[in-house]
Order: sequence, then structure tokens, then C-alpha cells
Amino acid sequence: MSSRIVYTQPSITELEHEYVLDAVKHGWGAKCYDYINRFEQQFAQYLGVKHALATSSCTGAMQLGLAAAGVGAGDEVILADTNWIATVAPVVHLGATPVFVDILPDTWCVDPAKVEQAISARTKAIIATHLYGNLCAMTALRALAEKYQLLLIEDAAEALGSEYHGQKAGSMGAFGTFSFHGTKTMTTGEGGMFVTNDSDLYERVLMLSNHGRSRTQTKQFWPDEVGYKFKMSNIQAALGCAQLERIDELVGAKRKLFARYQSLLSHYTGLSLNPEPTDCLNSYWMPTVVFSAQSGINQEQLISAFQKANIDARVFFWPLSSLPMFTAKPENQRAYDIAQRAINLPSYPQLTESEQQQVVQVIATLFR
Repeated sequence: MSSRIVYTQPSITELEHEYVLDAVKHGWGAKCYDYINRFEQQFAQYLGVKHALATSSCTGAMQLGLAAAGVGAGDEVILADTNWIATVAPVVHLGATPVFVDILPDTWCVDPAKVEQAISARTKAIIATHLYGNLCAMTALRALAEKYQLLLIEDAAEALGSEYHGQKAGSMGAFGTFSFHGTKTMTTGEGGMFVTNDSDLYERVLMLSNHGRSRTQTKQFWPDEVGYKFKMSNIQAALGCAQLERIDELVGAKRKLFARYQSLLSHYTGLSLNPEPTDCLNSYWMPTVVFSAQSGINQEQLISAFQKANIDARVFFWPLSSLPMFTAKPENQRAYDIAQRAINLPSYPQLTESEQQQVVQVIATLFR
């Protein structure tokens, strides 16, 4: 049997080795924040925002942002039912109520019409998750946020490098969050980033992220309130600095891989792939195939076929409301249906054309 094709892995070069080794050797004492500060400054510059704060995870960034914005008990937060648990966990931890709504059929992101239907007197925020690199309908969502005076939050964990009408994903809401997990386009191993153009919100997040200690507080080791500890390490930030210097290369590699999948699958009529609407750029973090209902291809068949071919392929996210800790919402028909007939394909810079052909061959076999 041929060697296993994994679904993702990071691209690490000598530049990453150099920066991480430097942080290990010299990044202590007075220099223990050097790479963190550099990473935050360069990330904010790349995104075109005023402020960026490196965190231990995207989940931590989301919790800090929601907490700083005052989301808590009695509030409702609307988000797409098609999502990973990391997006909703901070909502629950803060005592707010998540409200799951259905998705659009083409982008698989939150449906603005369903969002508006779900708005109540208790609604505090809308979370727009840019799924698999696909972009939410930000114009419509921003109009809703303005109309109803709500926070619009971008979960851009999977969309680093995607652009909506010239603006980077994550830069358009009250705040945005990013993930640098080992599966992402760029990585710090684990890690995340909080970003915003709101200076007051940033200061509040900065204080909460440092155990509730304000940077204007003159007393040493004096927290003004109970905060959090969601910091990124200097060593991780060193890796992030190197990866960020290569971000155009990494996003370019993802787009090249997707284009090849698109070409190889172009003559199959019973499937669709990640969209790229006009005036948008999709970073294609995770190339995804959604099979038509008429194709008769389902998740069970997909998993079995890829396992037999010794290829890792990820299942599409289950609807959050289908999980045991939440109340089922089968009326979110698209979210419930699409999970049964979709698969994420392997994608990473080192993936060869021959390996991509092997992946596509599995799909060809299913159609036969």
C-alpha cells in the first residue's frame, strides 16, 4: 500500500528554525516579549487593522473579545449551525445563549435572512464564521448589525488570506479572531489572534488577557479584576513571525492546490466546490466537495472509500445543534443535509500533483 496521504501538515523552512532557535536561546528576561510584540505588529499591518493581540488559541481570542464586549448571562448570540464547537464554547462559558441558524447553499456560511428572523430583544451579537476559507455575506450582515445595533464578530479561524471586496477576512467586524493551529494555513503549533479597530475594546481585551491587570496600573502585581490567561509564548510567536513573512507564499500554494482539484474534478456534474464570488478572494484553507443529493454519495461511503485508499479526509462539520449538549434544530435543513454528503480534501503545500490525482481517483471510483 502507498504511504498515507494526510489531510494537512504545516510548511516549515529554515526561516522558522532560525527564528524559533533564536527565541529559545535569547528570548528570556527583558526579551521575553520581543517576538510576541513583533508578531502582533506585523499581523495588524498585514490585516490592515489598528490592533492585534496574540493568544493561546482562537477560542481564547473569542472568549476575550466577547467578555470585553460585555456578552454574558441573558444575552443571545446568533451564529451558523454549521460550525466547529470552538466558536460557540466561549458563548456558553460566558453564560450567554447561542442561537443557531441555517446556512446559505453556496458558501455554507450563515444565512443573513435567517439571522434577521432570529434577532430578539436579547440579541447582543452575530458571529460570522468564514467556513473553510469561504466568506460570509458581510455586506448584508453589516447592514443587520447597524440596523439592530448589534456586535458583528468575525470568526476568521479558517480564512486567513481571504478577501471580501478588498478587505481581509477578520478586519471588518467589531473584532475578528484567527487560529494558528497546526492544521491552519500558517501555524504557531497552537495559538490565535484577536484583532480590532476599536481602541477601547482592545484596551479592555489587553487587560483581561493579563489576569485583569491594566497597563496603566502603577502597583506591581495588582489586578483590577479577575481576568484570563490566554497568552501566546514568545517561542510560538517566533514561529508565527516566520510563517507570516511567508503568508503570500502559503496562501498562494493553497490556491494553486485548489485550482488543480477544480480542474481534475471539472467534468463531474454531481458535485460543487468552495465558491469564489466576484470581488472576493478565497484562501481555500480546506478544499471541500459537496455532492449533490442526486449523486447518491453519502458521508459513510466517502469515509470508507478514503480509508481504503489510505487517504485522510475530514468530514464536514456536524450541525452544532445536533450535538448532545444542545437542542436539535432540524429546521436548519441545509446544515443538517450538507453534513451528510460532503468531505474536506487533503491540502498542504507539500502535496504533489500525483497525490492529488490519487485523491480525485477515489471520488471517480464513487461515481462509477
